[in-house]
Amino acid sequence: MTEQQFIDYVESIEVHFHQTVAQGDEQELFVSSYLNGHFDLMVSRALNMGIYSKEALDQGVRESLQQAFDNNELEPDDQQQVLALWQSLSVN
Repeated sequence: MTEQQFIDYVESIEVHFHQTVAQGDEQELFVSSYLNGHFDLMVSRALNMGIYSKEALDQGVRESLQQAFDNNELEPDDQQQVLALWQSLSVN
């Protein structure tokens, strides 16, 4: 994957985050915002390291989320919603 393809992929996911801010209900906004924080961190790391891979980004986001979940940052239901959202967004 080229750098531009990676950036296009990232931007396609960011569109969802922006749409949720505009149109989502309170729970959707919470889940989307939570995931967006982890996503932005992993995208930043990937770009800084020159790693333009969907798979590496997916793994990084999942590991970041798992660390947060292991620290009891979210209730189990919220964890499942965040993971489900990431799964739906990362299959692009």
